[in-house]
Amino acid sequence: MSFTFYAIIVLIAFAFISSFFIVKQQTAALIERFGRFVSVRHSGLQIKIPVIDRIAGRLSLKIQQLDVIVETKTKDDVFVKLKVSVQFKVIRDKVYDAFYKLDYPHDQITSYVFDVVRAEVPKMKLDDVFEKKDDIAIAVKTELNEAMLNYGYDIIKTLVTDIDPDEQVKSAMNRINASEREKVAAQYEGDAARILIVEKAKAEAESKRLQGQGIADQRREIARGLEESVEVLNKVGINSQEASALIVVTQHYDTLQSIGEHVNSNLILLPNSPQAGSDMLNNMVASFTASNQIGEAMKKAEKKKNGEN
Repeated sequence: MSFTFYAIIVLIAFAFISSFFIVKQQTAALIERFGRFVSVRHSGLQIKIPVIDRIAGRLSLKIQQLDVIVETKTKDDVFVKLKVSVQFKVIRDKVYDAFYKLDYPHDQITSYVFDVVRAEVPKMKLDDVFEKKDDIAIAVKTELNEAMLNYGYDIIKTLVTDIDPDEQVKSAMNRINASEREKVAAQYEGDAARILIVEKAKAEAESKRLQGQGIADQRREIARGLEESVEVLNKVGINSQEASALIVVTQHYDTLQSIGEHVNSNLILLPNSPQAGSDMLNNMVASFTASNQIGEAMKKAEKKKNGEN
């Protein structure tokens, strides 16, 4: 066999092999014939005419994400950077439009994101930008859907994933936040201190009330006991004056006995002038004399009573 024959065999084998091609899952291949679009081929083993047909390009049908960082100014003149994440995909039935109508879809999407963000954010104050970031994302998605649908792209979702004000603004916001928290903490501490003072005052008032009530009850019982003692003495022929003197002397001795029961007790007798001391001594002597007289009177009354019996 000649060399030409072998060359023809090789060419036929090459043409046969090149007529087959594979399209991966979630991918679309566009076939052109002499520069003119012929068909869209999806996943699997596909056939094309060798030399005449060629694969013009392949498009992924998976969901893609594009992150766009936009710097703009808010209504209160604060410069802020927003990171907008756009999730999109090629519509399966519009692969032709996505491939032939738009050369750089990422640039197109970025332009629309810039346009919408710079139209919406200047209408808001900085705090509103944080609170209404979902509204910004919805506005971007709505605008992109209307524009990119004609190019064969479907906008799945848009997210404002980051809001970054100027560094000085962030520091000021942190100081304001810290001041607010310190103020709230001070209010709580003040309320706690006030409650503690009020409760302590209530406790002291209740304690004094109970203490006063106890003293009053004690005095009442003492008075009742004295009254009963006087009545008992009156029954044995001792008048009220003599009975009172006897009770005073008895209480005096009880006091001295109580003082003597405690070690290292200190006794202060007032007044401390000589004349006052003499008067006190005379009063005590008189009290002792009266006590003896009362005792003798009680003995006589007792004997008289026994003699009558």
